[in-house]
Amino acid sequence: MKTMSRLVVVALIAGSLAMSGCAYNSSSADVYTASQAQREETVRMGTVDSVRAVKISSNNGQPSGLGAIGGGALGAVAGSALGGGRGSIVTGIIGGLAGAVAGNSVENGVAVRDGLEITVRLDNGDMRAITQSATGEIFRAGDRVRLLSSGGVTRVTH
Repeated sequence: MKTMSRLVVVALIAGSLAMSGCAYNSSSADVYTASQAQREETVRMGTVDSVRAVKISSNNGQPSGLGAIGGGALGAVAGSALGGGRGSIVTGIIGGLAGAVAGNSVENGVAVRDGLEITVRLDNGDMRAITQSATGEIFRAGDRVRLLSSGGVTRVTH
């Protein structure tokens, strides 16, 4: 029973850590970090040439492993509760493997959000493509927009 309690505690900690990775880390034109606030930005004007829907992965397609660990621990606990004697070991292993796969999938799904790739023709004729989170602001070809740039970060706004 003590081992089961330890597994539950480990699973809860791993789950908490996995969810903390979902903290709001946005590439939205509407969100500024504290270090970006009150900083001067370069403003360039242009016209939207094209807009394309994209997906933005906050974990760069590389899960931290916490989802698999948490899911595996929860699956092992749940699986071991189903069987009796040697059966609980087998169902615990199967539950752990299934939980690890499910936890990894959940972590990857949570790390992806909708974005836009906006191609802009600047007034000087140069073309720029900026990818940012989709926030509900609608961009269409022909729209006049501002490109706000500072410290390597560029945002597109109306």
